Amino acid sequence: MVRVRFAPSPTGQLHVGALRTALFNWLFARHNRGSLVLRIEDTDVSRSSEEMTESILEALQWVGLNWDEGPIYQSQRFDIYRQAARQLVSLGQAYYCFCTPEEIEKRRLETISSGQHWKYDRHCLHLSDQEKNERLEKGLPAAIRFLMPEGVTEFDDLIHGHIAVENKNLEDFVLLRSDGFPTYHLSVVVDDIDAGITHVIRGDDHISNTPKQILLYRAFQKEIPQFAHLPLILGPDRKKLSKRHGHTAVLSFRDQGYLPLVFFNFVAQLSWSPGKEERIYRREEMIEAFSLEHISKGSPIFDLNKLQWLNSRLINEMPVPELIRELRPWLEKKGLWSETFLAEKKDWLERVVVLVRPRSRTLVELADMLAPFISDQVDYDPEAVRKHLLDSCLEELLAKLKEDFKQLETFAAPGLEQVLRARAEKEGIKAAVFIHALRVLLLGRAVGPGIFEVLEMMGKEKTLARLSNLAEARKMIKRTGEVRNG
Repeated sequence: MVRVRFAPSPTGQLHVGALRTALFNWLFARHNRGSLVLRIEDTDVSRSSEEMTESILEALQWVGLNWDEGPIYQSQRFDIYRQAARQLVSLGQAYYCFCTPEEIEKRRLETISSGQHWKYDRHCLHLSDQEKNERLEKGLPAAIRFLMPEGVTEFDDLIHGHIAVENKNLEDFVLLRSDGFPTYHLSVVVDDIDAGITHVIRGDDHISNTPKQILLYRAFQKEIPQFAHLPLILGPDRKKLSKRHGHTAVLSFRDQGYLPLVFFNFVAQLSWSPGKEERIYRREEMIEAFSLEHISKGSPIFDLNKLQWLNSRLINEMPVPELIRELRPWLEKKGLWSETFLAEKKDWLERVVVLVRPRSRTLVELADMLAPFISDQVDYDPEAVRKHLLDSCLEELLAKLKEDFKQLETFAAPGLEQVLRARAEKEGIKAAVFIHALRVLLLGRAVGPGIFEVLEMMGKEKTLARLSNLAEARKMIKRTGEVRNG
């Protein structure tokens, strides 16, 4: 049975590249009816934190990834790693190294100064049993190094194909440090053996680690898993994706208002595609279509514009009740949500969502667009006020339009449009003068949905109240340069 693992280090937030690794492991396990093991690689005790672990788990759960076993914490397995290292010593596959960092650095510099390439010189390999035992009995600090065999280490990567490395180019790497802490190579191989991992799917920055780990499997006389190394994700400048490209932590995208299914789709399609159509796929569709053989070798580009497009598309395609459920946390943050309100105005809220969502790329933007309809306050854009509300004739014009609106028995878009255009013609002005001013007074911004639909959804009472905000808006913009009015 297929068994894969995802093994993040809790020294920071879960980032896009790590999420893609988790996602591909999850898809592969689900496609093959296998198991995904979650392992927390927290051997770096000084940098690991419980807070980061919780953040990683939260990010995985937000995107919709679950695991079958774990989390398994490496920090709880130190004795197992130490025993494994000593086992390799007893098998003649590893040896004790008593060299101090200062001694190694001195010999390294001497080797380099003579024009030669440095790798550990096996200084301690040639100690006699008596010398080793005497040093161990004295309690001298001792690391354990792997004894690199001769020959070539080869493997067939499921993405990159055949890879071969001459062992003479690899040094006798450390398995157990002199302080008793394991190195990455030892802990990862021991954990994968114990968990029965059949496939290791990870970033191709680990390709150089693979020959060493294959040799450890052989030293332990265990079956070697298959390896698949994913191409690195690049930023728009075609350099490795990093903080300089902006937000890369997974939860930051949640906090910006991206939908979890959209982010799942976006990350899954970095190096792979579930189909020829450019659309949002259900997770079940991606599970059925997933294949390591169809992962591209080329490095994908992280395109924020595509993510925004996908998010906007799902916002506009989702059933409105489902979209409102996703919106709820954002409306709660603004103090605009109550169960009573939803019960009384459910149909109205759904109609407003349908009206404003075509202009919203994220849930944050959608909540901002909804706020003027629900709240008694409006956050005015200063530039919109300066552009559309400072005309000296506007106060008199809006007062007349307000009286026209008062006379309407039915406050609906067709009648509102008719009244507005009639008033504009009577005053000898373009209807756009009214339209722009109304949009700013009602929504606080210069752009938005069709003004007549906005008026209808805003309702007569709220519309008439906001038509009276002109003088105060002008005062505030002159006083502070910013306008906030209710």
